[in-house]
Amino acid sequence: MLRRSALFMPGNNPAMLLSAPILGSDCIIFDLEDSVSLNQKDSARLLVKHAIETLDFGSVEVVVRINPVSSQGWKQDLREIVPVYPDAIMIPKACKEDVEEIERFILEIEEEKQLTKKVKLMIIVETAYGIETIVETLRCSRRIECVLLGAEDLTTDLGIKRTKEGYEIDYARAKVAMAARAFSVQAMDTPFTDVEDTEGLVKDTLHAKSLGFSAKACIHPNQIDAIHAVFDPTQSEIDSAIEILEERDRALSSGLGVFSIHGKMIDLPVIQRAQNIVDLARKTGKLK
Repeated sequence: MLRRSALFMPGNNPAMLLSAPILGSDCIIFDLEDSVSLNQKDSARLLVKHAIETLDFGSVEVVVRINPVSSQGWKQDLREIVPVYPDAIMIPKACKEDVEEIERFILEIEEEKQLTKKVKLMIIVETAYGIETIVETLRCSRRIECVLLGAEDLTTDLGIKRTKEGYEIDYARAKVAMAARAFSVQAMDTPFTDVEDTEGLVKDTLHAKSLGFSAKACIHPNQIDAIHAVFDPTQSEIDSAIEILEERDRALSSGLGVFSIHGKMIDLPVIQRAQNIVDLARKTGKLK
């Protein structure tokens, strides 16, 4: 599945729910947590459930962020949402203990309702404890396929200032990206909260990409195109990747184990990177 962007949408806004499939994001995250006040939790839950049941989302991935285990309502979130088959459940403030408890409850629902499709999990790490125990968390469930860094809550937990430059979260970014790669799950970067600063968004996304992130969450539709532009391969990258793969095929047909292009020896990691670029180019429609 192509996942470069993930747009958070409050679950208590009917107009926004209706527009979700056409906004251009690869993934929509319907939020039942932070963006919904306590007195609207029940109505938001039912609105999201109805939207998933009735709307055609096409190729857009549908994810629901539930309330954390430490709060009221997470079990009811799962009772209502899991049976309508979202693509994934997002767990906030994730740690090993919470993921295990939530997965046990999801399994109970799946068995009770005789559901034919197992729901996937995405997790948000947004506390110091969550960052420092991320390996244990990723190890505890095979359902997890994406981990999102939540920098706003993390910096609050640390008692430090959140800045546009983001130097204060470099350690957390590096740790999340490294752990995600180790467990073959996707690393998704934290949202850039200034929706008017496209230049800042691009710079922030490029930095995250350089650390190993391959997707970024966002909070406004006008951020989607800029995010996609960063994560999509350039035409130069595509052309170079095709050349490498064509030379690989020629070398293999000639019985050669190694080959060079423009005087540079090409090894397996370079070939794999080229294959990844070609695969992404096909997914994004830049290569047929």
